[in-house]
Amino acid sequence: MASKLDIVGETGLQFYGKMSASLSHEIKNALSVIQEHAGLIEDFTVMAEQGAPINPQRVKALAGKIQGQIDRANGIIKGMNQLAHSSMDESAKSVELREVLTLLVALSHRLASVRGITLEAKPPATAVTIRTTPFFLQNLAWLCLDFAMDGAGDKKTVGLSAEKTRLGAKLRFTQLEGLADAPTERFPGEREKALLETLNAEVTIHIGSQEIVLTLPGDLDH
Repeated sequence: MASKLDIVGETGLQFYGKMSASLSHEIKNALSVIQEHAGLIEDFTVMAEQGAPINPQRVKALAGKIQGQIDRANGIIKGMNQLAHSSMDESAKSVELREVLTLLVALSHRLASVRGITLEAKPPATAVTIRTTPFFLQNLAWLCLDFAMDGAGDKKTVGLSAEKTRLGAKLRFTQLEGLADAPTERFPGEREKALLETLNAEVTIHIGSQEIVLTLPGDLDH
């Protein structure tokens, strides 16, 4: 039987690979749109050289669309950089859960869209900080979100929120209208249990309130 560390390591590689593939696909899409709009601008240039009038508003609109895709690609790369930096540091450190939610939504956007799911993040009004291992937490949060999407039901929406508790914090995956029909007997599985143990965390499924709750300690080492 594989040890807990083997499972956590393998799960981390799978998570990193899945997210990297998804994000690189999004960057490729952004570049394709930029290439398409750049081609239109080149067409306008050829037309101008042939004496045809150019509509400045159309050129301005195309430039705006290109800038929008550049901003989109920069945002995706920022998320990749955050994930890369967290994956290289397995030590516990202070983590702000608003940032965890923001990154989780950014990383999962395309994977959720492919499944027709809308992610509705509601970051806490005030900072919720715990001391934990960022990469393992992102990995576990993704596995919870991945399963939560199976329970989204016909509404096809998953809410994400964080809150401070007396002993730490909670991440909630809510609005799961189809949770009663999800294969809850398989969650948490071996991968989730290994990460839960590593992070001293707990996950509970609440069919009645249609949510999954990830409970985290305030300090991983205590």
